[in-house]
Amino acid sequence: MSSSHMALYRSVWRWHFYAGIFVAPFMLILAVTGAIYLFNDEINDALHADKRFAVAEGAPVPLSRVAQGALAAFPAGTVTRIDTPTAPGRTYQVFVTPSEGEPVRVFVDPANGHALGSYVYPKTLIGIADLLHGSLLMGDFGDGIVELAACWGIILTVTGLYLWWPRGQVRLHRVLFPQFGRQGRSFWKSLHASMGFWSAFLILFLIFSGLPWATIWGDLFRQATKAAGIGYPDSVRAHGAPVSTSQTVGDVVGKAMAPWTVEGMPAPQSDPHAGHHAGGPKSEAIGHAAIGLDEVERIIAAQEMRDPYRLSFPKDATGVYSAFTYPDQPEGQRTLYLDQYTGKVIGDVAFRDYGIAAKAAELGVQIHMGNYFGRLNQIVMLVPCIGIVVLAITGPYMWWQRRPKGAFGAPKAVSPTSMRAVALIVLALGLLFPLAGASLVVVLAGDWMAGKVLGRVAYST
Repeated sequence: MSSSHMALYRSVWRWHFYAGIFVAPFMLILAVTGAIYLFNDEINDALHADKRFAVAEGAPVPLSRVAQGALAAFPAGTVTRIDTPTAPGRTYQVFVTPSEGEPVRVFVDPANGHALGSYVYPKTLIGIADLLHGSLLMGDFGDGIVELAACWGIILTVTGLYLWWPRGQVRLHRVLFPQFGRQGRSFWKSLHASMGFWSAFLILFLIFSGLPWATIWGDLFRQATKAAGIGYPDSVRAHGAPVSTSQTVGDVVGKAMAPWTVEGMPAPQSDPHAGHHAGGPKSEAIGHAAIGLDEVERIIAAQEMRDPYRLSFPKDATGVYSAFTYPDQPEGQRTLYLDQYTGKVIGDVAFRDYGIAAKAAELGVQIHMGNYFGRLNQIVMLVPCIGIVVLAITGPYMWWQRRPKGAFGAPKAVSPTSMRAVALIVLALGLLFPLAGASLVVVLAGDWMAGKVLGRVAYST
């Protein structure tokens, strides 16, 4: 390898090292929680079988009975959403906000309307994994950390592939498979390199398919696809209904409760004045709606929307009933919005109405979550999760083993010319991901200041 190539190699290694040291803990959390969530149905069925499976037999009761059954367990509560059974023999999942305490999910038998039990989602194994995976249990701040870690994960993976690339006369099997005959750090290095190669492209897929849910990058991507006309146009099948100027569908139904494409769109609104002349009984579960919950169920059925679907209730006087189908194959996605006073369909959006970028994002999300291809999809997505765990452990372990006593042990700094070249490469990646770009500026400034202030730092060679 020439001196210039060696300098570039060492520069890339330096960035790979720094990215790995700081990102590895977060990538490890994302991998473990992601692996758990891949099998969320199987885990929930095992841990909460008494709630998720029906015990009575017979035809399903009306939705009003389902809501009443949930409220019997929480008399002063408010129903905000009902998920219909995902398959025969399954229960309704009713979201209730009690008068005191945290929101709960109540499971209601479809044949008799009796509540079989409830739980607080963030206190379940799947709930904890879900919230850790999305925000590290730290709200919007944690969401930003996850997005930053994911973006640096891309840089980490790309630089890792560059370092792995065979150079000179190297036998292929030595770079494709771990060398189990080696000892000590040599073995861990071969395991790290080969695992990185076999899982790298799936890791990149996981990151890119998950980024649409990120706060900053996801919003930018949504706005860009909307402006290009390849997302979800606001005007698609809106039936001329008014929409909110300040709230999105995600704001009124809850983030990640609706398909990604629909979540960022302006929320349709009901006409409060229509309630003054609308007839029919009010739903006891809602209290303020002019049409009953059973009428809502009838209208949804008349629109040929079949189970399973998620029905979110109006939050205020201008809110709407929102019904989503969210199947494992996104081609079956459909969203209905009903005026809460008249029952009029004021929005009807199906997968066919999405732009090409929105369709790709929805497809990526379902594959990311292990849904699209069933069990095979779960197994394929488990591979990069295992890969990340191995990489996140072996990388820091090798650093700890090789670092000089009392020193940080970072790869040796190289000439400013080489550093500028690699910085430009990494910066080009960072520009695509704002948080990574901003953090890169901080890292570069910190590295430069450390050299100026400290004069010299103990680096290993």
